[in-house]
Amino acid sequence: MISQIDKYTYRVTWSEEDEEFVGLSAEFPKLSWLAPGPEEALKGIRSVVKDCVEDMVENEEAVPKPISTRKYSGKFMVRIPPEVHRDLATQAAESGVSLNRIASAKLAH
Repeated sequence: MISQIDKYTYRVTWSEEDEEFVGLSAEFPKLSWLAPGPEEALKGIRSVVKDCVEDMVENEEAVPKPISTRKYSGKFMVRIPPEVHRDLATQAAESGVSLNRIASAKLAH
């Protein structure tokens, strides 16, 4: 059976500073786990997240919803300098596509 802990977003990366692998969770950015190997780092961060969620539930705190289960509208607003807006609008016009299509393509890369 898949638990909520399994649905969180985990990442393991090398830490040059610590000379170990570090396990991270996007939903819990203040938590991490250092280990000599990537598998141990993943196992460690999962354990820390599990303990953290249990503690939050016990203290009646709001537990973050996993990113993987959140609903997204596909819309968000971003502010850019007017000259960038103008350049994007020009590119869109020259390409015969919408400004939204140009911006979306640039964000995807």
